[in-house]
Amino acid sequence: MITLLLCACSQAQVTQYKFKVVKEYQHDMAAYTQGLFFHNGTFYETTGQYGTSSIRTVDLNTGKPIKNKKLNSKYFAEGSAILGDNLYILTWTNKVAFLYDAKTLEYKKTVSYPREGWGLTTDGKQLIASDGSSNLYYLDKDLKVQKKLAVTYNGRPLKNLNELEWINGKIWANVYLTDSIAIINPATGKVEGMIDCTGLLPDALWTSATDVLNGIAVDAAGKVYVTGKNWPKLYQIELVK
Repeated sequence: MITLLLCACSQAQVTQYKFKVVKEYQHDMAAYTQGLFFHNGTFYETTGQYGTSSIRTVDLNTGKPIKNKKLNSKYFAEGSAILGDNLYILTWTNKVAFLYDAKTLEYKKTVSYPREGWGLTTDGKQLIASDGSSNLYYLDKDLKVQKKLAVTYNGRPLKNLNELEWINGKIWANVYLTDSIAIINPATGKVEGMIDCTGLLPDALWTSATDVLNGIAVDAAGKVYVTGKNWPKLYQIELVK
């Protein structure tokens, strides 16, 4: 009986959300979205796949790239974030990360990265990375691990943490291969909220190239935007309990 009561309490702590679409925007269907974020009013996106990986700035209203820097075809780009003057881009299994100038997108250097690269964000002081496991890694500006955070959902490890965004002091994470976004307490690693985005992209807009939900961004006004890999739309959403 005690165990059952504890389980019920644990489950009650996780707030379940649906979504409300506030506005929709065009999104490049060729963009296999890996990283998505705003910085100083500019909208950034990294795209993946070998041969088509890129870092770009994007016109929010049209979905078209303003600047578009392609990576060498041997690299598979993943999450991205800006800390200080550097724009960081992880790679999936290449065991390296790239540093670019945040303003010009000019390449600076390549650094060793010992794990798979998945998602990346920042709390303004450190970088926070995922590797597809249930762990998040706090990194300094040189990408050295300062802290490892184990993420749990109702007391169990939550695997497949992917694209990340820091929103109102919490870490939002796409859960790969699902339509869910987890809201994580960065102090404890506990999932405090789960957003069900099932049906966000209407069935009529799905094609053979359409892939999973992936990509979370928040602008300076606190508006939240989400999209997916090879999606034709980007959505501004609000949460509904």
